[in-house]
Amino acid sequence: MSDAVNQGSVTFEIDDKGIGTIEFGHPLSNSLPGKILQKLADTITELGQNDSVKVIVLKSQGDRAFCAGASFDELISIKDFPTGKVFFSGFANVINACRKCPKLIIGRVQGKAVGGGVGVASAVDYCFATEHAAVKLSELAVGIGPFVVGPAVERKIGRSAMSQLAINATEWRSAEWARDNGLYTETYASATEMDEAIAKLSEKLSKSNPEAMALLKQVFWEGTEHWDELLAERAAMSGKLVLSEFTVNAINAFKSK
Repeated sequence: MSDAVNQGSVTFEIDDKGIGTIEFGHPLSNSLPGKILQKLADTITELGQNDSVKVIVLKSQGDRAFCAGASFDELISIKDFPTGKVFFSGFANVINACRKCPKLIIGRVQGKAVGGGVGVASAVDYCFATEHAAVKLSELAVGIGPFVVGPAVERKIGRSAMSQLAINATEWRSAEWARDNGLYTETYASATEMDEAIAKLSEKLSKSNPEAMALLKQVFWEGTEHWDELLAERAAMSGKLVLSEFTVNAINAFKSK
């Protein structure tokens, strides 16, 4: 397996206002291997349970890609169903951690989001982005489908827009399209402008009633209580597909480009 699978990081800091900032990263366009996805899910859960944290900001490293999805190096190494299911459970765990976290999560999307990256942007409660933050669900192009991230994306932008992304899997949709369809709250010309808006909102929320925010979050996520089981089922669908001859050939063709 490639060294890329063992790279990446997740860090967090909590300031004196109770704003917890989680940052994830990987040298390959912030594409995330399973170990990093698990650490990200665990960190979201940890800050959610920390009484000193009032609100969470979720961001990625660098000034280009927000998240290129799951690690392709890890994907091409899958040879059996259990490994495949675990691999596709990576973003499911992050989405469910966001869903169950009692704190409101603000997303900071500075650049392009692909596959699982779109899932993360959909799982936060309030998402800011720059004009460079185009989106794409590329799974069908390699013989799979956006099954795991689908529920989160559909919840945020609706089935019609989600199906457009899923079916036309090789085309980018602009940040403006993502904003108009409800994925992003607002888009900014620069990361500096976006960060100013994030700081302003997160400071307001840090002074808001924690109990009211937790209850508000429960209301927003009503109807998703079965997602632990649903996303596990979806991960199994992808885990099975990735072993098919069609998908193996599609991945190898993609790899050789």
